Amino acid sequence: MTKSTHDLTPFLLLCLIGFAAFFSSYLRIPVMPLFAASLGAGPAQVGTINGAFMLTAGVLSIPAGLLADRTGRKLPIIAGVTATAASSLLVTLCHQPGQMVAAYILFGAGLAAFAPGMLSLVADVMPSDRLGQAYGWYTTAIYIAMTLGPASGGYLAKAVGLRQVFLVSGGLLLAVTLLALLLLPQGPPRHRTNLQLALAGMIDLLRNRSLLACLLATAGSCIGFGVFLTFLPLYATLHGYDPGQAGLVFAAQAVTNVVGRVPIGALADRLDRRWLVAVGLICLAVALITLGQVVQLAQLMGCAVVMGVGMALTFTAIGALIAELIPAVQRGLAMGMYNSCIYLGMMCGATVMGIALKQIGYPAAFAAAGCSALLALALFTGMMRGTGR
Repeated sequence: MTKSTHDLTPFLLLCLIGFAAFFSSYLRIPVMPLFAASLGAGPAQVGTINGAFMLTAGVLSIPAGLLADRTGRKLPIIAGVTATAASSLLVTLCHQPGQMVAAYILFGAGLAAFAPGMLSLVADVMPSDRLGQAYGWYTTAIYIAMTLGPASGGYLAKAVGLRQVFLVSGGLLLAVTLLALLLLPQGPPRHRTNLQLALAGMIDLLRNRSLLACLLATAGSCIGFGVFLTFLPLYATLHGYDPGQAGLVFAAQAVTNVVGRVPIGALADRLDRRWLVAVGLICLAVALITLGQVVQLAQLMGCAVVMGVGMALTFTAIGALIAELIPAVQRGLAMGMYNSCIYLGMMCGATVMGIALKQIGYPAAFAAAGCSALLALALFTGMMRGTGR
C-alpha cells in the first residue's frame, strides 16, 4: 500500500510532538543529581528521586493506557505533557530533596499518561503493513531527543545555572502542550465501557499468549538495560576510566540504537518480526555477558554497539508486533502494559543488582543481566511457537 505525503502528515506530526516532548523532558536528566546534591541530597536520596519517577511511570502506564482507550488518545497525551511541564516548574520551587521526590512522582505520572497514547496513535494513523517502519521512525525521533536533551541540559546548566534548566524545560513543555492541542491527530472513536468490562478486557489481553510473550521479552531486556545504564559508569571508574570515556561507551550504544531503528523497522515489515526479537535478545545477552569480561575501552565500546543493535531489533519489532496483535479499541491498554514493562524492568534490574553487587561482583552481575535476556528469549520463543506471523 502506498501512502501520499498528505496521508503521512499526521504521522510526521506525531514524530515532531514526541521529539519535542522528550527533548524538553530530558533536559533535566544530567542536572537533577547535581541540583539535588546542592539541596543536600546524598547518593541514596538521588536514587530515591529517580526511583520514584520510574516506579510511578511503571505503575501508572497501564491505567493511563486504559484511559486512552476509553476517552480517546488526545486527553491523556495532553494531560501527560501538562503534568510533565508542571513537575519541571515545581522543581524550581524546591528547597529540600524530599520536595523533589514529590515533583518527580508527578514527572512519572505525566510520562505514563503521554507515552501509551502516543504509541497507540502511531498505529492508529499508519497501515498494518508499515508498522515496522512507523515505529522505527517514531522511536528514532524520541531516541534522538533523549540523546540531545541531556547534552543540551548540561550546556544550559553551565550557561544559566541548575535551577534555570528546570524553568526552561517547563516552559518548552508548555509550548509542546499548545502544539499538541492544535496539531495532535485524532485517533479512533472513544471506546466507552464500564470499569468492570475494562478490567475484564485487561484480563483477556493477559490471556493473549503472543502479547504476554512480547511483554516478557520487553521486561527481560529492560532488566539487563537497567543494569547497564546504572552500573557501567562505576565499572568503568573501577578500571581507571574517567566520566568522559564512560560517556563514549554510552554514546556508542545510543548512536547504534538510534541509527539502527529505521532500517530495522523496514526489515520488520518484510521479515517475521518474531525472529528479529529473538536475534535482538541474543545480541543483548552476548553484549552483557561479554561486558563483565573485558576492560579495554575499545572492547567496552564494541559491547555497547552490539547492545545498541539488540535494543533496536528488540524494541522496534516488539512495538510493531503489539500494534498488529491488538485491536484499536484495546491498543492503548496494551501499549500501557508495554510501557510499564520498560520502566519496571529497568527499575528492577538496577535495584536488585545494586543489592547483590557487593556479594557477586561486576562480572557476575553483568552475566546475570545477560541471563535475564536469555530467559526472556526462552519464554518468548516458547510462547510464540505455533503462532502465525
